Amino acid sequence: MSGPGDSSAVNSPERSTAPGRRVFSVSELAGGLNALLEDRVGRVWVAGEVSGLSQPRSGHVYFTLKDGRSQLDAAFFRQAASRIPFRLEDGLEVLVYADVQIYTGRGRLQLIVKKVEPQGRGALQLAFEQLKSRLAGEGLFDPARKQEIPRFPNRIAIVTSSAGAALRDVIEVSGQRSPATPLLLVPTRVQGEGAEDEIAIALRMAGEVADVDLVLLVRGGGSFEDLWCFNTEQVARAIAECPVPVIAGVGHETDVTIADWVADARAPTPSAAAMQALPDRQAWSAALEHGWQRLVKAVESRHVDLVQRLAHERDALVQASPRARMATQRMRCQAAYSRLRLAVDRDAERRRNRWSGLSAQLDSLSPLSVLGRGYALARRVRDDRIVRAPVDAPRGEALMIRLAEGRIQVTVEDHDPEAG
Repeated sequence: MSGPGDSSAVNSPERSTAPGRRVFSVSELAGGLNALLEDRVGRVWVAGEVSGLSQPRSGHVYFTLKDGRSQLDAAFFRQAASRIPFRLEDGLEVLVYADVQIYTGRGRLQLIVKKVEPQGRGALQLAFEQLKSRLAGEGLFDPARKQEIPRFPNRIAIVTSSAGAALRDVIEVSGQRSPATPLLLVPTRVQGEGAEDEIAIALRMAGEVADVDLVLLVRGGGSFEDLWCFNTEQVARAIAECPVPVIAGVGHETDVTIADWVADARAPTPSAAAMQALPDRQAWSAALEHGWQRLVKAVESRHVDLVQRLAHERDALVQASPRARMATQRMRCQAAYSRLRLAVDRDAERRRNRWSGLSAQLDSLSPLSVLGRGYALARRVRDDRIVRAPVDAPRGEALMIRLAEGRIQVTVEDHDPEAG
């Protein structure tokens, strides 16, 4: 940029209004200031708060960087903006590495941003927190959407590096716990730029295999940066969209990734993921033996119960048969007949005794019993009246005398007045 005393910078006579005066056009001045800023200022780090964030479809990002007293416009073009792992948002305190320029179209000072870092936190940590919050809001961590892990998987797909220790750990655990369960390796890079895209593709491929009903997403330990591909949105959504359950076993026990939150189950290590996925052959053998013994005892107990029930039913059936019922009725009739006969005999004996008593009583009162003791009963023949005194039978009266045995007819010849 030329100074005011440099007359060689003025080529048009219309711009000289007086001898020794140098006049610039607006464009020349703006361009000269840009050149001066590039030469004297260059790229600088600027701290401030993001405000007025705008993200049009072009992929460029525009915002205002401000502090308590001033503010500057900032432009973050698409190629540079795509390289930051987190999302810019209003109110975020950042450090901006930018070129300072004059926007010639408006003559305003602006920053052409090359890098952005969050203040107080690392870029990856901020990206982790932002993605975790966003996916949680979408319900990707909700236990209700997680699929049930099969107890006895038909085939397990392992999404990991073919050269990593995680694969060896899974194979070792598989040999110990369930060597008969087939494994399918879907190899992918698990670290470095672009690894998240490969992992997402591997997960989709594993979910499309017909007989695979469980996926293990595993990787050994590493730094937060080494495990970053498991904290990306591509991997998280691939896990959520996988049609079969996914167990994530990434890093060590202290490492927790976005993949762990989205997966249907989390294991602290690859070995633990394999143990969670594969049934323990020895434990299941012992459990089966115990179950078999219980089943045998239950069957034996059931057999005894059925035999007893069958015997009871057989007895009941025998008792309910016509022959048994007839025999029972016969016995009942015989018993009733015996009781009736006994009652009749007792009643007859009672009646005989009563009749004997009455007969004796009657005999004692009967005139015939008196006759039996030598007395006689006299009746007049003419009117059958009993003769009780001599006056009742005058001389010549015909009498019928009743004796104990038989009768005789007599005629009164005389009376004995002294007879009592």
